[in-house]
Amino acid sequence: MTAKTIRDLLPSVVGRTVIVRSDLNVPLDTGKVTDDGRIRASLPAITELADTGAKVIVLAHLGRPNGTFDPAASLGPVAERMRQLTDRPIILAKDVTGSSAQHQAEQLDNGQILVVENVRFDARETSKDDAERQALAQEIAALAGTNGAYVNDAFGAVHRKHASVYDIAALLPSYQGPLVATELNVLNRLMVEPRRPYTVVLGGSKVSDKLAVIDNLLDRADTLLIGGGMAYTFLKAQGYDVASSLLEEDQLPVVQDYLQRSADGAAKIVIPTDTVVAEAFRADAQYAVVNVDAMTSGPGGSAALGLDIGPETAKHYAAQIEASATVFWNGPMGVFEMENFAAGTRTIAQALTKVKGLSVVGGGDSAAAVRALGFHDDAYGHISTGGGASLEYLEGKTLPGIDALKNA
Repeated sequence: MTAKTIRDLLPSVVGRTVIVRSDLNVPLDTGKVTDDGRIRASLPAITELADTGAKVIVLAHLGRPNGTFDPAASLGPVAERMRQLTDRPIILAKDVTGSSAQHQAEQLDNGQILVVENVRFDARETSKDDAERQALAQEIAALAGTNGAYVNDAFGAVHRKHASVYDIAALLPSYQGPLVATELNVLNRLMVEPRRPYTVVLGGSKVSDKLAVIDNLLDRADTLLIGGGMAYTFLKAQGYDVASSLLEEDQLPVVQDYLQRSADGAAKIVIPTDTVVAEAFRADAQYAVVNVDAMTSGPGGSAALGLDIGPETAKHYAAQIEASATVFWNGPMGVFEMENFAAGTRTIAQALTKVKGLSVVGGGDSAAAVRALGFHDDAYGHISTGGGASLEYLEGKTLPGIDALKNA
């Protein structure tokens, strides 16, 4: 069954209260939003509904406050950034479904936007108990009154069986938001008959976070380029001494199996040939570039700690990326937050801007990296708003929030 979309809702939306589940889980620093990419991506659906005459109630989470009120996880700074990005007033409730949210929802006029507080302030949102989640979903649905509707535009949360993502869809007429629709379209292009050559770039700290996606993409992609902290487990599996670099010893048998599958004809797995090693995990640590067969010691005789792919590896990866028709990238190549260990990630980000086919930046740390390094969103074919959800979709998993919309 195909989910209805916001296009199906708009003709009948005037005067109705529409609850929109958005992904506003953005980084904060001293109460200020430091990367507003998800806010900018979420606003078009919210404002289009308001412009068409709906009363809009926005649900979102921020961080993991563990079911209790935490001022550091308040959506206050998010609401303030929304006000700066739109000419519409943004009202912020002081709770999720309590007296403040109820009062503000009752007072909403056509075209107004209400943001309720971080939905994860209510422990029922993420409860494993179906009845607890459903009770919260009923309270959320009640905010919409007798003729309400629900739009899920939070692709970054659709892999969670949470009250505001899954259970709510059974209580109101439910629709797929434009961000969710776009994400699914792009990810399907990566899974079903992708244009070739098809290259997947995987980084990040732990190989265990990417095992299932590697398993699934080995039979779909042409080349897998491995970087980040996870590369050292691959190097160890190949017999290299990775010194004090990040290593998941328990994953070595699985990685060795993947390498064997690659050798037997699956996608080609490419691992670094050089790396940047440092004496310590510090921005000002002494560092050096070494071949991967010379990692036994770092600068000054210290135990080598690998913190980035080396320049030769980065150059080779960039050439592979630029020659590809389809590229999916998830996970930085090194500790990009520290300038001395950002070159590998910067080179990959630059290479993706030159892809003539489809280039997809897989959300999460990858999206944060391209923005932090000064690249614009429109330099890429698509920047995902959901890192974890994107990976689970590419793993072939069922996404509860997507299924809920199909069954609504």
